[in-house]
Amino acid sequence: MNERTALIRRIRVCLAIVIAGLAVSGLTAFPLREELALGRQILRGLGVAAFAPEAVGWVDRVGEGLDATAAAFPFIAYGTDWLAFAHLLIAVAFIGPWRDPVRNVFVLQWGLVACAGIIPLAFIAGAIRGLPLGWQLIDISFGVVAAVPLVIALRATRRLEALGTVAREVRPDLAR
Repeated sequence: MNERTALIRRIRVCLAIVIAGLAVSGLTAFPLREELALGRQILRGLGVAAFAPEAVGWVDRVGEGLDATAAAFPFIAYGTDWLAFAHLLIAVAFIGPWRDPVRNVFVLQWGLVACAGIIPLAFIAGAIRGLPLGWQLIDISFGVVAAVPLVIALRATRRLEALGTVAREVRPDLAR
């Protein structure tokens, strides 16, 4: 395998990780109440309350809040439907660099900006909304974790660009 092929493969593996993460995040934002009910059962079954009572208490509180909101104001869940849709749409944006990384490098850069933006958002909005610090750190971890494959893909894309790869070498259909 030549260096260009190896770089393209590395970029695509990294993008597959990001796309899959966004798709899972999006799809799991639709059934929040059902997932949280299952999570509560699992936490109780594993006896997590014995060593992490605050975490279990928080999950219970969130579940109660979702249940109460759904009973009184079911239309509020429409907001998380849009959140789910946004995750899926963001995942689609990474198809551009999958097809032609050099030409669409800005998507990788934008993804890294979004990852960085998670940090102040989680700290500021989390504090305003009364989320525990641990939960804010979990949210921040998603941005940190997603940044890793994006940085790897960006570096590989820069190397691919330095090799002088043109679009038709990455995507033969562009040679027409």
